[in-house]
Amino acid sequence: MDEPRWLDERELRAWRDLLVVGSMVDRLVEQQLKDEAGLSHAQYEVLARLSEAPDGELRMTELAGVAVTSKSGLTYQVGQLEKAGLVRRRSCESDVRGVVAGLTDAGWAKLRETAPGHAARVRELFVDGLDRDRFTGLADGLAALAAHLRGRLSPAG
Repeated sequence: MDEPRWLDERELRAWRDLLVVGSMVDRLVEQQLKDEAGLSHAQYEVLARLSEAPDGELRMTELAGVAVTSKSGLTYQVGQLEKAGLVRRRSCESDVRGVVAGLTDAGWAKLRETAPGHAARVRELFVDGLDRDRFTGLADGLAALAAHLRGRLSPAG
């Protein structure tokens, strides 16, 4: 059996910093969305991803892929948004097994109301902490990692 490729000091520090920053940003964004809009971060992502789709609708399987969540987690979040009147579900016309989620008028309104504060918070926490060159390097690195990892998670996971 081969010896594991242990992380060196720099790699371990970067890994730990990624975990800390990710957790802190997620908690602070979650808190802002709860306080200002009564939404979880996952629910806001569902609304945002639907808003980017044609007619504000996506099949649940597609939504799970772009929202980077499990099908069961997505079903729960969409159910909560549906109870709040922000999302509706219907059967897919081209596939009787498929379900389509779409924004309601109230969902569009909630997103328009929430997006400015959310964007300001993300800018404050994520963008403004780095100068332009460092942010460009981070953005390029994150895009490369996302491409490297894309497809490794099953939608059912």
